[in-house]
Amino acid sequence: MIKKAIIKYKNIFNEIIGKHWPDFKKKHPSYDTPQYNEPIEKSLNCGMEEWGYTEYRCIDCGLEAKKIPFSCKSGFCLTCSKVYVDNVVAQVSKILHPGVKYRHIVLTLPEQLRKYFYQNRHEGKLLSMFMQAGYECLENVLSVMLRQEVKIGCIVVVQTHGRNGSYNPHLHVIMSSGGINSKRNTWKDLNWLNYNLLHKKWQYYLLKLMKEWDNSIEMKIMIDDLYKKYPKGFVTNVSKGAAPKKAKGLARYLAKYVASPPISVRRIIKYDGEKVSYKYTDHKTGKEQEETVTAEIFVGRMVQHILPKGFQRIRYYGLQATKTYEKWRKVIEGITREAKKDIDGAYEVVKEKKYRERYKEGCGKDPLKCPNCGAEMVMWKIWHPKYGLIYDEEKRIRRGEYAHYA
Repeated sequence: MIKKAIIKYKNIFNEIIGKHWPDFKKKHPSYDTPQYNEPIEKSLNCGMEEWGYTEYRCIDCGLEAKKIPFSCKSGFCLTCSKVYVDNVVAQVSKILHPGVKYRHIVLTLPEQLRKYFYQNRHEGKLLSMFMQAGYECLENVLSVMLRQEVKIGCIVVVQTHGRNGSYNPHLHVIMSSGGINSKRNTWKDLNWLNYNLLHKKWQYYLLKLMKEWDNSIEMKIMIDDLYKKYPKGFVTNVSKGAAPKKAKGLARYLAKYVASPPISVRRIIKYDGEKVSYKYTDHKTGKEQEETVTAEIFVGRMVQHILPKGFQRIRYYGLQATKTYEKWRKVIEGITREAKKDIDGAYEVVKEKKYRERYKEGCGKDPLKCPNCGAEMVMWKIWHPKYGLIYDEEKRIRRGEYAHYA
């Protein structure tokens, strides 16, 4: 359990959650489960020595020792989101195909269907089907537009929150602007996108998904009403202008949707212990709005977006699928060589950053350099609250493990 006496909140967001979470889950017992308790507890204790640390010491002068607490790596932690973004950038950049153009597309849900996703937020099956439907819809749209069956590449991210923190599931998709005809072994570019076709196709695929999920009479009536209410199809958004051409820019373009919290700390204007005021940009008007709610409502709006443990918020389909990536990469390169085309803007691979590199970038200092003598400090201990001392350099020295070096 969380020890309130030793908690020193890093920011106002943690302060609000830490103070009101115990009362919130008493009033709303459906949230008192490991799905919510574990990531919240981790985020509130992130960076505390009581929850584990690595100790470094300078063995040259012997004057400096430094403990670096473990990070929680929780998706709910605002502190760890920067690390998560860096990791996603590195991961996505490795899976992009050189010479392939990409588009950013947003696939949304009508308000009438959001309740079904909220009711099933404790398991990831419906969201997984949602992501799969997005990919299948886009591949079908491109095949119809290109008048031939093609295989496309999609990187799909699911986001469950709207701009004010409300529950509003939608998909952010980085889609290849074209695809491969596997029968002819040729690449076909998509020069323009038929938005009307996309809207109607997305409506068909989404309502087909809902019918498979719930075949009740109530759902059938709902689906009929939605077809009548939205004769032009469901809303989809295609970003104006092209997505960034460089891998690092494109990867960061997508990563901000993967790791962005429902409300960032800078958007919280005021907290008086009972009520929270925060600002957000309204999607329809494009203007900044302010909203004041009770702490209980605020906590609910934040924690409802914690996904089931192990759920993958970012998934790769088609030409981007990790299992078949190498196969399709060679096919694309072969098509490019045969067509005698130069590969423009070949994507660089972004390396994952470790703690030391991130600290240097943020503070301009090397955290493992002794401030007294300038020597590099060495790992001395690793301590975990559950497993105790995992690593102890002092014991290794006493056991004579380094004697053969002498």
